[in-house]
Amino acid sequence: MGILQLNPYGLASLTLPHNFTTNTPKSIKASKRLTGFSRGRIRAVGTIPDSESEAAPSEEPPAVNFAFVSSVLLPDGTPDVHFRVACGGQKLRDIMLDSNIELYGPYSRPLLNCGGGGTCGTCIVEVVEGKELLNPRTDKEKEKLKRNPKNWRLACQTTVGKPDSRGLVVIQQLPEWKGHEWNYNKEPPSESEP
Repeated sequence: MGILQLNPYGLASLTLPHNFTTNTPKSIKASKRLTGFSRGRIRAVGTIPDSESEAAPSEEPPAVNFAFVSSVLLPDGTPDVHFRVACGGQKLRDIMLDSNIELYGPYSRPLLNCGGGGTCGTCIVEVVEGKELLNPRTDKEKEKLKRNPKNWRLACQTTVGKPDSRGLVVIQQLPEWKGHEWNYNKEPPSESEP
């Protein structure tokens, strides 16, 4: 029997003993609610390989790590952060919607947003970290965001890297509705700090 583990980003990894063999593939499903990281459920689905050669560890495929910071705080006063991983070359809007990350907030009704056309300006996000992985601002963004800070983007007009990109992107959701200030620290606090 193998061991299924979830890492801090919500990805599953399957470890199999060396003597494990099977004739037919079997699916493994696991659900785990991560307190403080996600409101939804994370479902990891894997397949047990037919031979040991398939079970050999391989290099991880290129992927971009995301940290989405909600516009509201958790009851303990800390930011609500959702960690996700996606392939590069996709629109930020699609990544957020596919990952069940709140994008539109109070504008979520169909008649209040343009569905990704870049004309309504309701999918504004703030890029805290990783702007080097994003495409430059489009003409539609320049028009809609001319009075906003330079690190604000329209998710529907923002392409995240290329298919072979790797890195970290930290996104503040609904920056115009943010009711708190927080700082992004690249390094974890030392043990001597409270």
